[in-house]
Amino acid sequence: MARHKTETAKQAALRQHGTLNTRPQDVRHPLFQGSDFFDPDDLLQVKYEMLRQVHADNRPVSQAAHEFGFSRPSFHQANSTFEKAGLAGLVPLKRGPRSGHKLTPEVMAFLVAKRESEPSLSFVQLAAIVKDDFDVQVHPRSIERQLLREKKPR
Repeated sequence: MARHKTETAKQAALRQHGTLNTRPQDVRHPLFQGSDFFDPDDLLQVKYEMLRQVHADNRPVSQAAHEFGFSRPSFHQANSTFEKAGLAGLVPLKRGPRSGHKLTPEVMAFLVAKRESEPSLSFVQLAAIVKDDFDVQVHPRSIERQLLREKKPR
């Protein structure tokens, strides 16, 4: 039976902040072997050291990427975001949509008008109407949140 390693407090904190390296076993660079300071679980530190090896120590990109557990395209992506945003650019972005992408301005205008003409309609009913009229499946809570956002004075 496989044994699961228990997560340390530091690993839990890294996971919470989105910077836990999911593949620490791929980090082969000697700095990260048996060191108390260099931690292969810390994705931000691993990426930074990979970039530093190339820029400060003039290591080849392919070699540095391999030793730090990344591909060459991943190195270039990290390098690009680091150049644009500094250290903060190395923090992975949240995945998924950033907003209610199904609730286009056209759909929202329709919902606002429908809500004004028939205030008794529930969000569940509004979601069903959007599905019928626009062929878009939207959760009733998404409609509710977006309508509340549009009511707020800016």
